[in-house]
This record gives sequence, structure tokens and C-alpha cells, in this order.
Amino acid sequence: MTRELTEITVVGGDKTGLIARVTSLLFERGINIEDLDQAVREGVFRMTTRVDASEMETSRGELRRALAELGRELDVDIQVRFPSDRDARRIALLVTKETHAPEALLEAEANNELADDGEEAEIPVVIGNRGDLRSLAERYDKPFYDVGDGNGNTDEGRLLDLLAEYDVDLIALARYMRILSPEVVFRYEGRIINVHPSLLPAFPGAEAYRQAKDAGVRVAGVTAHYVTTDLDQGPVIAQRAFDVPAGADVEAIKRRGQPLEADVLLDAVRLHLADAIAIHRGTVHVREDADVDAQLGLSDAAVDANPDEPVDGEPLSRSETPPIESD
Repeated sequence: MTRELTEITVVGGDKTGLIARVTSLLFERGINIEDLDQAVREGVFRMTTRVDASEMETSRGELRRALAELGRELDVDIQVRFPSDRDARRIALLVTKETHAPEALLEAEANNELADDGEEAEIPVVIGNRGDLRSLAERYDKPFYDVGDGNGNTDEGRLLDLLAEYDVDLIALARYMRILSPEVVFRYEGRIINVHPSLLPAFPGAEAYRQAKDAGVRVAGVTAHYVTTDLDQGPVIAQRAFDVPAGADVEAIKRRGQPLEADVLLDAVRLHLADAIAIHRGTVHVREDADVDAQLGLSDAAVDANPDEPVDGEPLSRSETPPIESD
């Protein structure tokens, strides 16, 4: 049985002795550290610690209070997530202008298809860096907040306040056209899923479909991945591929890709909600005990169509060995 670990995240300014203060507090309360990862980006420090709190010598409430007091003393934000805190999954949709991806998730929730039976999941809020999709949110009876400045730049302080207010467990970037800073990513690392219109790592960044056209590719695709501070380099969850007809313009390529963007983002969110996947050393793995039926890559039909020979060092079968021509 997989042991459930408690996650403690520290985000703030980089200070000498910060790690020692946090780990000492945990040690004094009989909490065993299983994994510790730290990073600094753009002057923002992040430490993610996974601990075994099953035999800790304190209560959950007291641990939260002690860490919160330490956070105030050190001027950092410290969050604790026990395994049981993850039962009620609340998903924030971050959007800009395009409707296909957010509408797929909203429609899935409306049809009780967002999560598997027995899983609790809801979309309590839609947040945009523009106001274009307010009417879409209202159609599904969701509160909508525009945290942009009119030019698409995001007030991340307001964004973080909303994510905390709605007690968000997962963030789905449903074609959200703005890069999140470390201030946001570090607080929700491993809990932000993006959909990108290319087969990453090919064509990262903006205008991915145009990049595909300019490169003359015959096969293009889309990728759902976890977000990190490195643009479009986070762990890949699932991908979809499609053929690019000769002479297809950017709009034709986009029309083929957009339905797959919605499909792969929804699949990735379902996998996350079901705890069917885990990130290990920068790669997404499906848990051995996961009972899921998800398409991570090619469809079954495409897999069946793949040739299985010849393989280097393995001779063709006799029936397929070409005849030797004689003079």
C-alpha cells in the first residue's frame, strides 16, 4: 500500500537558516522527513517537504499554528496539506479568451463527469486575465473574476487571494495566456495543469501552431503537463497527435488541435483527481494500483497501426524475407 505523506510548502524570500528552522521544528515534534526539495527563482525561495506525520507528537492544529507562527517570524508563507485535506477537490479555471478548453471542463462538471464515481470535485471559480469569458462562466453559474489590467497583465496578489479564498486544490490553465510567476507556481507546484498546443518539447512558447506550420511538420499535437517555473518544460501527463495535411494554414491546424486540447486537459485533470499519477524525478508515472482508463498517448487504433519490424539485429520472418533475384 502506498504511504500517504503530508506536504509542507515554504515560499518567500531566501534567508540563511530558513531550512534548518523548519526542519528542526518538525524533528522536535516527531515528524520524519521523507523528501525535501528546494529552489530559488527570481529571488523567491521555495521548499517542498514531504513528511511522515503518522506518529507525530502533536495535533494537526498545533502543527499548523507552530508553522504559521514560524512563517510570520521569518516573513515566509508556510502551508500544510495532510492527505485527508485532499478529499474535496476544488478546481480553479484560469482563462483568457478561448472557450473550448474551459467549456469542456465546465460541461464535464455539469454532467457529473469531471471525476470518477466516489471522487468529489467541483469548479467553484473562473478567473481570467481578461474579461472575455465572463458570459461563459455565468452560463454555468460560476463566479468570474477579472484580475487583469486591461492589457492581459495579471494582478497576482489578487489571484493568490482568490485561490486562497476558494480553497483551491488544483489549478487548470484552460488556455490561460499568461506566464505564472514563481510566487504562484511555488505555492501550487504539482497542482497546476496546463494544456499547450504542441507535442512538447517541440514548439514551446507562443504561437505553437504557427511554429508547427513554419517547420513543415506532418504530425502535430497537444500536451497536458504540470507547470513549473521553466516555461512549457513541466512533466508531461498526456498528449494527443493529429496529421497536418499538405498546404494546411494555421487556422486549419488550429481547428484540428483545439478539440484535442480540450480532450487532453480534461483527461489530465481526471487523472490528477483520481490520484492515478505521481511526479518522480521530473517525470509523471501512473501509480501501480491506479484503476484508470485514460489515453496518455496514441489511441489504440494508432498503436495497432505501428509497424513492429524490421528491428535492428532481428531478421525478418521467412514469409516476409524478400526473394533473392538470380541472373
